[in-house]
Amino acid sequence: MKKWLLALVSIMLVAVVAACGNKADNSNAASGTDSNGAVTLRVGATAVPHAEILNHLKPELAKEGVNLDVVEFTDYIQPNVQLNDKKLDANYFQTKPYLDEQNKSRGMNLVIVQGVHIEPFGGYSKKYTSLDQLPEGATIAIPNEVSNGARALILLANNGLIELKDKTNITSTTKDITSNPKNLQFKEMDAAMLTRQLDQVDMAMINMNYVLEAKIDPKSALVVEDSSAPYANYLVAREDNKDSKAIQKLAKALTSDDTKKFIEEQYKGAVIPAF
Repeated sequence: MKKWLLALVSIMLVAVVAACGNKADNSNAASGTDSNGAVTLRVGATAVPHAEILNHLKPELAKEGVNLDVVEFTDYIQPNVQLNDKKLDANYFQTKPYLDEQNKSRGMNLVIVQGVHIEPFGGYSKKYTSLDQLPEGATIAIPNEVSNGARALILLANNGLIELKDKTNITSTTKDITSNPKNLQFKEMDAAMLTRQLDQVDMAMINMNYVLEAKIDPKSALVVEDSSAPYANYLVAREDNKDSKAIQKLAKALTSDDTKKFIEEQYKGAVIPAF
């Protein structure tokens, strides 16, 4: 009898451990509908301005039966990887050229849902206050992935510091530089690290979300994109959920008059509504 009881207890313990393991495994999965019928959306975003904008929308979306779970990231890779793996329902942080490059290089098929805002990309320095002051052989830090690296080079080319084979090629690399009068030296690094390297380089080409996060004055840029740059930031989802009611409600909220007012008042021109 004791042996049977011991065996039964052992089986029960195994079942409990297995159940706990399953719960942990599912903790990273994108959420669904709760007992009250409200839908929870897990949306990946970088902290500023994307997560701030999403958090602003939470109360209004809750009234429409959508609970927004904002998951913040410090890099540009994981928000797409986790969306593709269905650990997120959507993400909001990237431009179309970047998404296209990631889909191609990583074999994903993530899709654009809605354009929301533009973040002018710029060059920043702690040593100089104008492009004319950059010395011969100056070190310029640029993002180390194709889309934003090309964005940096195109901006420099548009302002006469270098020449490229094709200034419209959004996958340009340093190998496409055809003229470099000042013999500028390019240092490629992770986009999230650029603000921390300003003391180590003459100028860094930085995405606006990292500029704002580091509390750098956007107006201090030595060079900055104008409104003609094709780099709106998009809400992105998968083919299997892009048309869902919850995703469409989020897209509508992101392009509402209230969101436009919030962006304009909160970021004072550093972030520009694209709708």
